[in-house]
Amino acid sequence: MSIKSDRWIRKMAQEHGMIEPFEPNQVRYVNDQKIVSYGTSSYGYDIRCADEFKLFTNLNSTVVDPKNFDENSFVDVSGKGYCIIPPNSFALARTVEYFRIPRNVLTICLGKSTYARCGIIVNVTPFEPEWEGYVTLEFSNTTPLPAKIYANEGCAQVLFLEAAPDDICETSYRDRGGKYQGQSGVTLPKT
Repeated sequence: MSIKSDRWIRKMAQEHGMIEPFEPNQVRYVNDQKIVSYGTSSYGYDIRCADEFKLFTNLNSTVVDPKNFDENSFVDVSGKGYCIIPPNSFALARTVEYFRIPRNVLTICLGKSTYARCGIIVNVTPFEPEWEGYVTLEFSNTTPLPAKIYANEGCAQVLFLEAAPDDICETSYRDRGGKYQGQSGVTLPKT
């Protein structure tokens, strides 16, 4: 597998709809206001989170169980342009961008250092070959203070790895009927 450059990312986004909406350049300012950057970088794409968050709460004092997740463990937050995550807690969000990953590509989503330097960690996750949808992101606030996540600004970077023509996977995410295929909003755990 080889990591792909900005030229490859632009081509795949523009010719094959791999990322929509797509920003071909790095955006650092909006209306003369400095923001956390998003768009195409040298060897990746900086994604944004939408203004649609699910903030974890312990009001119901339930057990966090990935096989039987209680939807009441979250409070919906939207329309503010940001989300404040309580200390030692987390929030889920979805990307602004919709992805269509080609069969010969695997991506890895990594947190941006701007947030990491504030103690805010974005879960590292792959987007498998032929997966498509909006990405559900998890932001962990590892600090003893409230932490702010901004909607419509950069929050993580996606790196693209392309398989050699003779090494394309036999079974893609679509082939095996992956449970998160085509997700459209913030999606809770499924088993």
